[in-house]
Amino acid sequence: MLNFISRPMVRLVDRYLPDPFVFVLVLTLVAGIAAVLTQESGPLDVVIMWGDGFWSLLTFSMQMLLVLVTGYMMASTPLVRRGLSALAALARSPGGAILLVSLVSLAASWINWGFGLVVGALFARELARTIRVDYRLLVASAYSGFIVWHGGLAGSIPLSIATEGHPFVDITGVISTSETIFSVYNIAIVAALFIAVPLVNRAMMPRNEDAVYVDPALLVEDEVKKPDNATPAERMEHSFALPILVGAAGAAWLIQHFATGNGLSLNVINFLFLTLAILLHGSPRNLLNALDDGVRGGAGIVIQFPFYAGIMAIMVQSGLAASISEGLVSFATETSLPFWSFLSAGIVNFFVPSGGGQWAVQAPVILPAAEALGADLARTSMAVAWGDAWTNMVQPFWALPILGIAGLRAKDIMGFCVIHLILSGFIIALGLTYI
Repeated sequence: MLNFISRPMVRLVDRYLPDPFVFVLVLTLVAGIAAVLTQESGPLDVVIMWGDGFWSLLTFSMQMLLVLVTGYMMASTPLVRRGLSALAALARSPGGAILLVSLVSLAASWINWGFGLVVGALFARELARTIRVDYRLLVASAYSGFIVWHGGLAGSIPLSIATEGHPFVDITGVISTSETIFSVYNIAIVAALFIAVPLVNRAMMPRNEDAVYVDPALLVEDEVKKPDNATPAERMEHSFALPILVGAAGAAWLIQHFATGNGLSLNVINFLFLTLAILLHGSPRNLLNALDDGVRGGAGIVIQFPFYAGIMAIMVQSGLAASISEGLVSFATETSLPFWSFLSAGIVNFFVPSGGGQWAVQAPVILPAAEALGADLARTSMAVAWGDAWTNMVQPFWALPILGIAGLRAKDIMGFCVIHLILSGFIIALGLTYI
């Protein structure tokens, strides 16, 4: 059973993996030193790159914080709790809970990555309320579904190259999603992961003496009642009319948005969750209490994302990310280029944990190489997409929202996620190379 492998891995990670903030500080130093040693960048030049880029992800940071907070607020409404509880009732055993949360997270992440992160975390919390199961593995299972996002409907790279006038259209032309997201090899990879990920999570279930459980009472939020002798201010805070009026306006905008053919984005997901939270909480006071609880888990996002923006600036402006890609792609042949592109993307993703940002860095290296070798441009592009998704399994950047909602630390789940890194690496590499 895989728990014999995962058990020592969990203990190793628990002992040696520092807090994600320490991890990002180490990555900052590694990127800076590597740029000085390999790119002929002076120490002061690197510091300037880092400082100039430090605040470049402020918009994205706020979006991710709102993913956590609005998702939490929505999940704490009575109606959503009942819905999640009904879905959680389908799991009759700890093993069933692990399988169910894995499948739900995989499906939600394939639809949209932000949706998958929030839904997986919220569903894991609900399952923990009803079934006695190792909470670390339950949350890790929810996060493991994130592996499929870049091969799904919201994959930033395949959607970018399918758009008229994209930055690399002179090399690739417009590549239809039928050649990327809905290609045979991509569907085969996604299908294999939909089978393997839940089964591996189930096989990693620890023995009873090694399991870590959570008190269900800690996962329940109490609804605040209107005081008997309420002041005018308190009556407004507990008013039902204000949420209905504002929530109805939000719902009207969402209906118009989807009716005109628009899809999901981070802003739309956050607007959807916030609108539902306003409507379903019933009063501003209940909403604000849920906000107070939800925002506590967002400290990691607030402090760490600017550091990742600084690292990305060093990697891009010094040429370090391009050098890593060039070094690995230089080994490639027409057949092996997707594999080396996948591997290089996985490495670069530790320092540039953004699908769109990574494509901007690696495409100028990968695409000319594919053109020169006569390799499949669509498959090579998807190799970069899958490399970006692959090492997210052990990159705390993307785990922060789900950890904030779940109330866990990165080291609590990363031991399990290392197993998925190894397993999914084989599956994706084989699919890109041989299917």
